[in-house]
Amino acid sequence: MQSAAQYLTAALYKFVDLPDFVDLQAPLQACCEANDVKGTLLLAHEGINGTIAGTDAAIETVLAHIRSLPGCADLAPKTAWADTLPFHRMKVRLKKEIVTLGLPDLDPVADVGTYVAPTDWNALIADPDVVVIDTRNDYEVAIGAFERAVDPKTESFSAFPDWFRSYRADLEQQRGPDAPPLKVAMYCTGGIRCDKTAPWLRSLGLQVWQLDGGILNYFA
Repeated sequence: MQSAAQYLTAALYKFVDLPDFVDLQAPLQACCEANDVKGTLLLAHEGINGTIAGTDAAIETVLAHIRSLPGCADLAPKTAWADTLPFHRMKVRLKKEIVTLGLPDLDPVADVGTYVAPTDWNALIADPDVVVIDTRNDYEVAIGAFERAVDPKTESFSAFPDWFRSYRADLEQQRGPDAPPLKVAMYCTGGIRCDKTAPWLRSLGLQVWQLDGGILNYFA
């Protein structure tokens, strides 16, 4: 239901194979500009990510354009209302990754983790055999975190792989050679970092669960 605020903000991402993403830039930029939508959208071979704002009708028009792209029909943005337009310009950027983990050969849609509904999350992370990892940056973790969550203390997402390799080596040395496979439960703000990280961890032979929709969905 629309509030008294007049501007709708939509945060969105979708991991999907977009081999022709360069050709999608200009039409998407034109659609946003024609509807006076502001914000930033990132396009890469692996999908789309960003946040945009405008009137209700304008945002719906742009979302319809994005949903018309290959594999994006089920795009489900997170929305909120604002009294003032939070952005001052519109930019559609081309990137190597829509969220930079620094593993260029990773396919984020090939082998995802197990999604856990917010209603089941507390029980999962209460299991002492499950390692809970916060994939956010240090300034985000400082706002608040789940109990037992391991803080990687990273300043950028691209630092996560090196941190995890070191953390895993130390942890498995403590657990010993006969310990069962490591179980990992991950979370982030809206889900995108876990969607990117889970396939990599699974390629390392780990069991991986992730909070569906991230902290935002958990709060909702």
